[in-house]
Amino acid sequence: MRCMEGRCVCKLPYMCPKDDKMSPVCGSDGKTYLSYCQVMAVSCRSGKPLMSHFGGDGCSKESEKVEANIDQQSALVSVKMPGKGTLLVCAEDWNMAAANVLCRSKSKELGAAAASTVTYSDKETTGADHCVRVRCQGYENSLAECSFSDREPRGSGDKVATATCYQESEEHSECEFRCVNRKCVLLKQTCDGVDDCGDRSDEMCCKACRLGGFRCKSGVCLSKEAENDGIRDCLGGEDEKKIHTSEPVSRVSEFKSPEKELKATRDILENRIYCGIPNVTATETEGRGGKTGGVRHKRVVGGVEAKPTQIQWQVAIQERGRIDCGGAYIGGCWVLTAAHCVRPKPESYHIKFSLWKKRSVQGTTDIVPVKNIIIHHKFDSNTYENDIALIEMEKLPFRQECFEHNPAVSAVCVPWSVQQFNPNHTCSISGWGRKRDGSSADTLLWANVSLIENCDRYYKTRFKDGMMCAGDLEGNVDSCQGDSGGPLVCQDSSGLSYLWGIVSWGEKCGQANFPGVYTQVAHYFEWIRIHTGWSAITKFNV
Repeated sequence: MRCMEGRCVCKLPYMCPKDDKMSPVCGSDGKTYLSYCQVMAVSCRSGKPLMSHFGGDGCSKESEKVEANIDQQSALVSVKMPGKGTLLVCAEDWNMAAANVLCRSKSKELGAAAASTVTYSDKETTGADHCVRVRCQGYENSLAECSFSDREPRGSGDKVATATCYQESEEHSECEFRCVNRKCVLLKQTCDGVDDCGDRSDEMCCKACRLGGFRCKSGVCLSKEAENDGIRDCLGGEDEKKIHTSEPVSRVSEFKSPEKELKATRDILENRIYCGIPNVTATETEGRGGKTGGVRHKRVVGGVEAKPTQIQWQVAIQERGRIDCGGAYIGGCWVLTAAHCVRPKPESYHIKFSLWKKRSVQGTTDIVPVKNIIIHHKFDSNTYENDIALIEMEKLPFRQECFEHNPAVSAVCVPWSVQQFNPNHTCSISGWGRKRDGSSADTLLWANVSLIENCDRYYKTRFKDGMMCAGDLEGNVDSCQGDSGGPLVCQDSSGLSYLWGIVSWGEKCGQANFPGVYTQVAHYFEWIRIHTGWSAITKFNV
């Protein structure tokens, strides 16, 4: 799936990569699919679980398929595996997330009521003397989509898994925590990293996580196993922030792991998109300043000079020889800027890459003509609502590129979710705008700013959807006139930089309680995607 307009949307099967590293999958419908990604895409769109097992050889409607069951009398969980017979499920790793998956696959909409264990000696009538560990995230459609361990012998006194499916009570009994899907769970089951609800609503809006669960900055609790497993589960990737010096030893050997297939698929797709990492390491410095006033401006006050090739996605927009606005390079032949910076006359503009001194080019500077300007169709020049525009540059003759490879130019990533960065996150702004003394900067300036919440308290009704605030409420740092269209960039835990905002407007540059107002880029993700094409603009949502 991928995120579109705040919803998870099924991919089409052809969007899955074709690679020799992908393992074929036998579907429960008897068909052989090229990869785990492909069978899951078909399953997602049909709304029916299709995954059976890895290895497409001999897959037919009559061949053995993975089948999980709950014994009606004992509640014992067992799994029938092709070529392995019927196996019990080990007590280790068994939890509500896995039980929810099992019950939902049995047409129980609200999943499980309990995930328990019993001693093997109590269940000897099953005839099974081996078990497998099953680890699920909770979003799977059947146990076949979860990860299995090697078979383990079960002896007298060992624990095995049981499950009881949830039955919605007709009585209005007290409910400690009501899930979004109407299911009731105990309060102690919330924010523990285990999807007890079955829709993850018990793991959201958490101030802390119980039992060693991992908390994302967005307030979502993950299981401890999700930390550093090679897959970004948090929007900001903070669950993968540790660097591995060697490949972890896998505990899955007898059965292929869907988790590994998922990681391989995502690695292939995500590596096709290069953004958010400069080609050279920038020197990080911080700027501080005093206070000054002003009138309402499209408005870096309190900034410091950047290094010549430090901010590699910063561009200058030149209109008939003048540079009054900046922009951000987002890859391909596309630049994002503010709508109030441009007019629908592409012949009047040029894009300057790797410009440091505003009035002189340097050895790495590229100047590219403009082919097309797309101003948001709902831009209001009076209120600056929807203050965003795309600039498409001219391609080189008989080429798909717009300029020769330039090591001093890198694309910044485009965010797809307004939840990726939260208030108080430190980000950076840059531009050639007014300095504290009121003069225009000749050298590119940059500064750190903080994201500010509830900006409507400062600007009342003038603050609209799609706007956001950043700066310093004491007025020490701010964007100012001449910085318009320039980038406000936030870095996630993995070091990837995203274009979080576009300098739009504000009042009284660098004055207390008048933070800068920016166009929130994530709010316009779909609009950007439609005009530029999917792969050119995003990462980790491919």
